[in-house]
Amino acid sequence: MMNNFDRIDFNQIFRERTKSFSIAIIKTLSSLPYSDDISIIRKQIIRSSTSVAANYRAVHRARSEKEKFAKMCIVVEEIDETQLWLEIIEELEYINPEKILHLKAECEELVKVMTKYKFKLSQI
Repeated sequence: MMNNFDRIDFNQIFRERTKSFSIAIIKTLSSLPYSDDISIIRKQIIRSSTSVAANYRAVHRARSEKEKFAKMCIVVEEIDETQLWLEIIEELEYINPEKILHLKAECEELVKVMTKYKFKLSQI
């Protein structure tokens, strides 16, 4: 059984990871030159990745289990969208593959963790 100390550590770890992930996305994409297509993609992926971090924080400030689950649903949708944009960026070859590899790996891990957490909340 997980005690409150363990739960706080998990929550803090993923608060930091989701924030660090969104910062890494911003830093990586800010170096791309301006064009209409890059601008749209950059805006969308920055929006979705920062939404993951913001909504994950909101999960732990929820006033009810229903609100917590609803926020977690948003987190899962947004991290999935972020994963889509990373795939598009990779396929369009906008960024060196080595640069995007770490972002894709972290995104995949976050998708798995957040999806599992969402499922766990759905069972409550």
